[in-house]
Amino acid sequence: MSMAGNLRKVTKLGTAGGLRKVAQLARRRPRVDLSHPARSPLGSSVVNCVTYVDGIRVPQCTDLLESVRMVRKTGEGFVWLGLHEPTDREFAGVAELFDLHPLAVEDAVEAHQRPKLEHYGNTLFAVFKTVCYVEHERLTATSEVVNTGEIMAFVGEDFVITVRHGRHGSLGPLREELEAHPHQLSKGPAAVLHALADHVVDGYLSVTDAVQADIDQVETEVFSEGGARLDPGRIYQMKRELLELKRAVMPLARPVEDLATRPLRVVAPDIQAYFRDVLDHLTRAKEQIAAFDELLNSILQA
Repeated sequence: MSMAGNLRKVTKLGTAGGLRKVAQLARRRPRVDLSHPARSPLGSSVVNCVTYVDGIRVPQCTDLLESVRMVRKTGEGFVWLGLHEPTDREFAGVAELFDLHPLAVEDAVEAHQRPKLEHYGNTLFAVFKTVCYVEHERLTATSEVVNTGEIMAFVGEDFVITVRHGRHGSLGPLREELEAHPHQLSKGPAAVLHALADHVVDGYLSVTDAVQADIDQVETEVFSEGGARLDPGRIYQMKRELLELKRAVMPLARPVEDLATRPLRVVAPDIQAYFRDVLDHLTRAKEQIAAFDELLNSILQA
């Protein structure tokens, strides 16, 4: 891939300005020694580090550097490194080891990104917004309904790095589910990316189902015989929470469509078929959110 292709994210700054920004980010990244666990700062942010060969976990390969050396020496398997809210210093050695682009590294550490898919040479960088429904007995003008987080994924030919931000969205159950299906996991890092996208979008559908119940409750109270007087504050609060959901769901459509249809070096055609199913589920979530918005507007006008 050309330098211009790698740096399309910074072209808005102008070519010279964009190149200077990349150089500054690369210089700012501290060098970290991963050759010995005692000298590595990764311990505080690592959730898991696992090597898979033919879809099977290799139990003795838990040291990151040794795992990467083994995979690259044999040309078999891949490494999945899971991190939670790493600092710049904690992530620096990982970025160097896997030759990750400075712009993607900055996004992964700082978080607060829109859902997107970017290509840096032979590495894909994906950002997903996760959502979690906040349980409450009754919707009020101050109820928190939706809590959001982020998961970033770096996907190469022999590695997956997942970086999670937020209190929810643990990937432990997802990893266990994948390990229960080694045939799927044997398809490589792209299979993990698909499972991650599917997991996130299924979360959207779970939240929209719960939000539907909240809206049904309000609708029943307002329109039933002798119904309660409408409190606009409750509706506007729901619309604000719905906006959080929109910001997670709506921008993800283009990245998932690209994963489902565009030729990508690290995503084999048989994996792309699975992304089309994810796209269908995402479309359903988008349609539900649009319907909620219309219904809330109707309730306000009642």
